[in-house]
Amino acid sequence: MKGNKKLIDYLNILLARELTTINQYMVEAEMEANWDYQKLHEDQEKRAITEMKHAEKLIGRIIFLEGLPIVSKLNDMHIGRDVEKIVANDLNLEYGTVEKYNEGIKLAVEVADNSTRDMLEEILNDEIKHVDELEAKRDQIAQMGLPNFLTTVTTEEK
Repeated sequence: MKGNKKLIDYLNILLARELTTINQYMVEAEMEANWDYQKLHEDQEKRAITEMKHAEKLIGRIIFLEGLPIVSKLNDMHIGRDVEKIVANDLNLEYGTVEKYNEGIKLAVEVADNSTRDMLEEILNDEIKHVDELEAKRDQIAQMGLPNFLTTVTTEEK
């Protein structure tokens, strides 16, 4: 099915964002594992896998619309050097992603592509969950203090 070129181009913008996020989250997950913050590592890894599924959906939709998925483009990554910076950077990334998906939904409505709109809304709901998770971590750090927060995410000794 021949899709709208402007929408296909925008789907590629979203794809670049997802691919960037996957890479950022995987690096951060391994950093957290190295620091022995197993719970943070697992949460980060789960978010990265969700982002991979988003990228897969976008690739499939672009191909369905007879476009060419661009998988070689990444945006700048912002990888924190500590847990607080990781949470802050990831939260900013997710805020921007929510904004971009809302713009994509608006464009899909404008070009009357309701199937793409539905897919983007489904992904948007996942991104909003990511925002909620990261805001909770940020708030826990603020309320408990970083040292106390980190004791809740460390691997227990065997």
